[in-house]
Amino acid sequence: MPDQPNRWVLAARPATLWASISPVLIGSALAANHGVFRWDAFVVIMAAAIAIQVAVNFANDVADAAKGADTAERLGPKRAVASGLISPAAMWRGIAATLAFAVLCGLYLAWLAGWVIIAIGVVSLLAAFGYTNGPYPYGYRGFGELFVFVFFGLVATVGTRYVFDRSAPVGAWVLAISMGMFASAILVANNVRDAETDAHAGKRTLAVLLGSSVSRRLYAAMIAAAFAMVPIGVIGGWIPAPTLLALGVAPLAIRPLGLMASAPPGPQLVAVLIRTGQVQAAFALTASVGVLIG
Repeated sequence: MPDQPNRWVLAARPATLWASISPVLIGSALAANHGVFRWDAFVVIMAAAIAIQVAVNFANDVADAAKGADTAERLGPKRAVASGLISPAAMWRGIAATLAFAVLCGLYLAWLAGWVIIAIGVVSLLAAFGYTNGPYPYGYRGFGELFVFVFFGLVATVGTRYVFDRSAPVGAWVLAISMGMFASAILVANNVRDAETDAHAGKRTLAVLLGSSVSRRLYAAMIAAAFAMVPIGVIGGWIPAPTLLALGVAPLAIRPLGLMASAPPGPQLVAVLIRTGQVQAAFALTASVGVLIG
C-alpha cells in the first residue's frame, strides 16, 4: 500500500487543481492592473480556493465509492476510498480538516471584503457538497457542468477580484467565462471517459444524457468559447489589449481536441483531462501577464 501522503495526494486529484488556481491568478492580475492588489489577499484566496477544491474532490471520492460509481471497470485514475487506500471515516476527517482550513481563510477574506464573501463561501460549500452528496446529488442528474461553470468560473474569478476592493468590473466577468468554460470542459472530458461505468451505476452525467458524440462536440465548443472571450473583451474595452497573448497558447489545445474527437474510451481520454488542465493553466498564466502589462 502506498504511504499515507501519496494516498492523500491521489485523493486530492492534483491534475484538476488548475481549475481553482487559474481563476485566482486572473482575478488577482486584474486587481493589480487596477492598482488595488495586495499580497495577503492573494495568498489567502489561493489557499482557500485550493482547499475548497480538495475538499470537494475528497467528498466526491467518498460519495462515488458509496454509490458504486467507482468500480474496477472505471477507466480513470484509481480512487482512494473505492480502492481501499483510505477508509470512508478517514476521508470524512480529511474533508473536515480541509474545510476548517478553508473557513479560517474565508474569515480573513470576510474581514477584508465584508459579508458578501461569507455568503459566497456558504453557497459555494453547499453547492460543492450537493454535487455527489445529499438527497438530490445534481452531479448525478446532468447539472455538474453548470455548477462548475458558475462556481469555478464566475464565482471564483469575480469573487477573487471583488476581495481586493469590493468591486466586480466587467473585465472580471469576461475572463470568468473563459475560466468557467475550461473548467467545464475538464468535467466533460472526465464524464465522457466514465460514461459507460457511470450509466451502469445510475450516475446520469451530462455525457450519459447527451451521448458521446454530442458531448465531444460540446467539449470543442467550450474550448473555442474560452479563447473567444479574449478578443471579445479586448474589442469591448473591458480587458487590456495585451491579454491577447493568451491566444498564443491555442495550439496547445489541438492535441486534446483531436483526442476528444476521435479517441475511444480509455487512457487517451485520461490524457485529454490532464492536457485540458494544462491548457487552462497556460491560458491563465499568459492572460494574467497580458493583464499585468496592459
